[in-house]
Amino acid sequence: MQAELNKVVAAVRDFYANDKFLFEKDIGERAITHRFAVYLERQFSGWAVDCNYDRLGERTLHLPHGTIISTDDHLGKSIYPDVAVHQREIPNNLLTVEIRKASNHTALDHDQHKLMALTDPHVWFAYEIGVLLVLDRDRVTLSEVYFGGKLDASRSLWLAARLVEAGLGMPR
Repeated sequence: MQAELNKVVAAVRDFYANDKFLFEKDIGERAITHRFAVYLERQFSGWAVDCNYDRLGERTLHLPHGTIISTDDHLGKSIYPDVAVHQREIPNNLLTVEIRKASNHTALDHDQHKLMALTDPHVWFAYEIGVLLVLDRDRVTLSEVYFGGKLDASRSLWLAARLVEAGLGMPR
């Protein structure tokens, strides 16, 4: 898993090296997410990297009824990942990344619950790894790693340390 998380760090580095102006112009999260996905795609040769991808083959991604996460995409609160590293036609979902701007003051719990749901091994389309990144003008202010449907504290600390080492994160 460290190899995949190192690729996330490399994508963050490339994003800030090339697209920092998105924060200067106060561009929306969807544009930032797209640009981040461009750099992530360069790191994951042989994988599809998509934003807001809502299918697996012909099936639409839906969580079981009663889940805490809304599946109504018209409200912008879908279970679809901001960025997915996957194979489109088969259930081989490697990594999902949720991106937030630090200036977004809505509660983080929606994204956190979404990552728990997307990495839950009991869901037929589960992603192996989930990552939450909160991005500020020049660094990552918060990073979390999800595995097996839960926040993985040790891997979250590891990722945060790698981001700090790369000059991209805030010390905890």
